Amino acid sequence: MAYKGEGGHGQPPSATLSQVSPGSLYTRRTHTHYICMASDFFYPNMGGVESHIYQLPQCLIGRGDKVIIVIHAYGNRKGIHYLTNDLKVYYVPLKVMYNQSMAMTLFHSLPLLKYIFVQERVTIIHSHSSFSAMAHDVLFHAKTMGLQTVLTDHPLSGFAKVHSVLTNKLLTVSLCDTSRIICVSYTSKENTVLRAALITEIVSVIPNAVDPTDFTPDPFRRHDSITIVVSRLVYRKGTNLLTATSTSRVQAILLSQPP
Repeated sequence: MAYKGEGGHGQPPSATLSQVSPGSLYTRRTHTHYICMASDFFYPNMGGVESHIYQLPQCLIGRGDKVIIVIHAYGNRKGIHYLTNDLKVYYVPLKVMYNQSMAMTLFHSLPLLKYIFVQERVTIIHSHSSFSAMAHDVLFHAKTMGLQTVLTDHPLSGFAKVHSVLTNKLLTVSLCDTSRIICVSYTSKENTVLRAALITEIVSVIPNAVDPTDFTPDPFRRHDSITIVVSRLVYRKGTNLLTATSTSRVQAILLSQPP
């Protein structure tokens, strides 16, 4: 991301998102970004979104940007904590409702979040995961303050179950005037565009940074190699398909063995 604009009266410059080529990122930037990452999912909870929210600010800080993270409190972990490279994390005292996600109240969190945005001179809001109530709250408040907003949507979601229908309806409201949406795959992009009734021009795809060469088995031992799946064992991750595939493979091995 890059922005352009001039500030006045001691205020930070307003952010305007624009597309730039990778080779010109370091030559065209004249200001420091003031970025706020927000989600319900962060350490000490473990997962792919949590790791992404930690690693991305480290890269942005290395470029000279200022980044903070806003997350709900985890047990006794409340207040301000500092991580590597002085990454500031706000564990705000908001109650968790279900599955590590807080209750979405909008106006209840407004005073606290507005104070953080003003105190940190935030110009860009980057929310993560459409299943996060904190992400939707922050997007809503950012728009009322005239801040630029970005959402990275990590998981896929269906269209039939009750919770999926409710989430999709909420997504159409939250993303109706969001500056940019990022998806982690083209399948995820199609899913998000359909769920939120978006125009494809504002949705970008940035794949997960996985080096496939690190996971290529030895070709000489391919016949006796073992497939290892690293994932949370939840239904939306396709554990039912994994179980069916594993069962079929075991049956095929048993049938191929001589009596």
